[in-house]
Amino acid sequence: MAKKIITPEDCDLFRQSIGKVHTVKSDKVLLTDAYKPKPFPKAPTVDVQGHLIDTVELDVEKVGLEDSLSFMMPGLQHNVLKKLRKGQFGLDAEIDLHGLNSNEAKRQLLHFLHDCVEDGYRCVHIVHGKGYRSADNHPVLKNNLNVWLRQHKDVQAFCSAPLKDGGTGAVFVLLQLSGKYDA
Repeated sequence: MAKKIITPEDCDLFRQSIGKVHTVKSDKVLLTDAYKPKPFPKAPTVDVQGHLIDTVELDVEKVGLEDSLSFMMPGLQHNVLKKLRKGQFGLDAEIDLHGLNSNEAKRQLLHFLHDCVEDGYRCVHIVHGKGYRSADNHPVLKNNLNVWLRQHKDVQAFCSAPLKDGGTGAVFVLLQLSGKYDA
């Protein structure tokens, strides 16, 4: 590469743009207490795994590709599940898990549910897929989700979504309101 020749006019323009320049005598900076940054508290880490109720393997039947999911906590009225199936609670958030492996799906699901409860969301839509690409037509994610949602302490009910919202490849989940949102 050839050396660029700078004209005297360019040099003058450069000097005018920069302004007055002083030479630096020392390149060391002494830190004093006045310049130390103030400490700030770390945000507490959230144990999303702690939201799962410790139960020895739940006795949950395995479901097939086109089987629908349904669950309701004891003590809830049956009308709650009917309203949930019809989508009468209104959806606050949605997550799509299909295509993920089991561990990644569980991690994302737990973070999603935690964030939804913290934000005061009541009803969420979770797409898990039907499991057509699973081995032996045995939907892995759908069956795992069936167990995980039953174990989650903030899930009051869930059911398969209507056809327009994913059918047996998605669920509507009714969440318990966080204590800070109680009236």
